Amino acid sequence: LKHFSGKNNELKFKAMDFLITNMDIHHTSDYYWENSSGQKIAYSELEYTDFEQAKEAFIRLKEQNPGIKPVPVILKDIETITADFLIKNLEKAFKSWQDTPLKNISFNDFCEYILPYRIDVEPIQEWRSSYSEKFKWIDKEISSKGFSQVLPYVKDDYDKWFTNTWGEQRKEPLPRLSALQLLQRKQGPCPDIADLGVFIMRSQGVPATVNVIPFWATSTGGHFMNTFFGDQMKEYYCDYGAKSFDEKLQREPAKVLRITYSKNPNTLASFQVIRKIAPGILQQENYIDVTKDFWHTRDVSCSLYQTYNKSKIVYATTFNGLIWQPFWWGTIINNETVFTSICTETVIIPQYFINGKLIPAGPPVVVGSDKNKILVPDLNQRRDIVLAEKEKFLKFKLGVSYKLFYWQDGWKIAGIQNVSTAVSELKFEKVPKNALLLLVASDTKQLERPFTVGDDGGRTWY
Repeated sequence: LKHFSGKNNELKFKAMDFLITNMDIHHTSDYYWENSSGQKIAYSELEYTDFEQAKEAFIRLKEQNPGIKPVPVILKDIETITADFLIKNLEKAFKSWQDTPLKNISFNDFCEYILPYRIDVEPIQEWRSSYSEKFKWIDKEISSKGFSQVLPYVKDDYDKWFTNTWGEQRKEPLPRLSALQLLQRKQGPCPDIADLGVFIMRSQGVPATVNVIPFWATSTGGHFMNTFFGDQMKEYYCDYGAKSFDEKLQREPAKVLRITYSKNPNTLASFQVIRKIAPGILQQENYIDVTKDFWHTRDVSCSLYQTYNKSKIVYATTFNGLIWQPFWWGTIINNETVFTSICTETVIIPQYFINGKLIPAGPPVVVGSDKNKILVPDLNQRRDIVLAEKEKFLKFKLGVSYKLFYWQDGWKIAGIQNVSTAVSELKFEKVPKNALLLLVASDTKQLERPFTVGDDGGRTWY
């Protein structure tokens, strides 16, 4: 701050104040190698010309140090980042902002989407110099072709040298690659690809950020993608993990949360103790909800079961990977809550998070385009249902057993069928009406989706 004090540095002083004011919520999630005696082993992949050489060197290191293991570390920015690093980052960011051919990028937008030295929890490095030089052609192309016309060229560029490793789970305890590791390894899954897009664009003075879909609402897993901002901060949605850079979402997200550097006072973590918040992105303070920009949404009111605990928060949960996952929250007033901007044609269950566990706070709610449907199984009205095979949804296999469940504050068994001969449909008897159902195969890959069966026997998957 002292470095930028003075009349000629007023904006830079404000920018540095912005970084420092919001620094306390940020950290690096990294690791180092330790031998069997507990001694730290010096090794950095970035000391080698390319990733192949780095891997070969590590193989030799393992041979010399039997029993070597990774040790995860958390490094808080407020305790580890130096003034010199911040000053250099700020100077380079200002230069890229001043040199960009984009028009009308405000100081506040610069601070949020160009200035930050980090994106998520990746290891911190001085990345702007390398990226500025490697991708300087982008600014030239923007000047001659216009911003929107350049985006496909950026995707074509990545596709030539960066490999999408689709859903890879790294064996090393490294949630996100650093900026320079991205250039060195030239590979990674969608979180790394989204980060790469931000580093590239910010190095050229283009405002950029990551959008996180923590969970799909009608499928398994989640996703990461980008928003880049052109002239007048016009938003361009870009998914460089997709076939086309501007491909729209193909399924309902539980939420789309835009990552910021600054703290957002409307987040749950801004007022709730972290240890009391369900694990995941809701423990962060730096995001804004942009779901309604990507899908049709509605605010959903839910009546809740009477609870005798002192919880003031209830979570909206979505079914993902055969379990209910918390993805949003609401405050409790008179045993009711409102979940904001929930995607239509999805099913949610309100749940409390108490002592580290999710506890149902109400029945399943199907979020319709105009109104909701509450799914409380009617145990007094039962019927036989026939579940037929459907292309891309359901295929019965020989030697596999299928269990049908209905939800009543937990999955209750409704019937079991064993497939011993070739069949195209299975019949289950005395299944409660108005129930959320789930059919799970004995050889499950945890991809099964909940569904309902209408009075006409038709199925609706969620």
